[in-house]
Amino acid sequence: MPGHPERPERLLAIERALAERDWLGWELREATAASEAELELAHSAAHVAAIRELCAAGGGPIDADTYAVEASWEAARRAAGGACAMVRALLAGEDDVSFCGTRPAGHHAERERAMGFCLFDNLAVAAELAIRELGAERVLVVDWDVHHGNGTAEIFRRRADVLVANIHQEGIFPGTGALADVGSGPGEGFTINLPVPAGSEEEVWLSLLEHIVIPAGRAFEPQLVLISAGFDAHRADPLASCRLDAGSFAAMACHVRELARELGAPLGAVLEGGYDVDALAESVVATLAALGGEGEAASAAPDPLLTSRAAAQIGHHWEL
Repeated sequence: MPGHPERPERLLAIERALAERDWLGWELREATAASEAELELAHSAAHVAAIRELCAAGGGPIDADTYAVEASWEAARRAAGGACAMVRALLAGEDDVSFCGTRPAGHHAERERAMGFCLFDNLAVAAELAIRELGAERVLVVDWDVHHGNGTAEIFRRRADVLVANIHQEGIFPGTGALADVGSGPGEGFTINLPVPAGSEEEVWLSLLEHIVIPAGRAFEPQLVLISAGFDAHRADPLASCRLDAGSFAAMACHVRELARELGAPLGAVLEGGYDVDALAESVVATLAALGGEGEAASAAPDPLLTSRAAAQIGHHWEL
């Protein structure tokens, strides 16, 4: 819809910025469309059919924020299919690191529900594919979008083979992701939620990543590491109020890159949010440069309040 924050200009800005830098030497591949069977790895058949039928009928509103048009079916299938193709290449040993820059985003889509600009959970579909068909036993998901990735968290809530770690701004959409929510049943401890206050800067995000997410991820020993790479914690973003910049995302990418290297696990990132197009493009470029090997994983001092509070909660389940 005109004026909607999730708009085609987001990808066009990323493509221009990368093209100006000769794509940083990365190989550019076209995203293939996911099959309905692949979508149903993470979603019900009824949900997949509902999105298909809505788009075939010309589209319409799903909720106050989420819309579909006729072309959304193909776009959403390609967004999920690109993530699937990425993990196939990673687990086949074709690549060590990859980035899936597609839209619409996915991490708010639940098994039975589209929401938050998301129709299908692209990363969750790819993670399920990795486990069910490609031989991965454990997958680590690091979600640094400023909004809690409720869809991914709910899809894997009762699972011990996917560790989902979210750093996000508290008190904003979708209103989930409390520190005390650590998963349930057999998945207790395999959900890590790290909410941060409005206005949080790089030091807070890096502290939680370095001192909570990284040691838990190390202990989990995944065969695949995936990032829900949202860039709406940038200080210029209109939908939130954290204060990161492009270099902050590069710094986080360095830490996750080094963890993946230490574990010998391939690393893939999937684009989520980021709604100031210039900040988004700059942040993606910085992140891809870091994932490709630029920069060092600089240490951050533990935040005296947030990191210690998180350690007290998450330390019940992981040695930090």
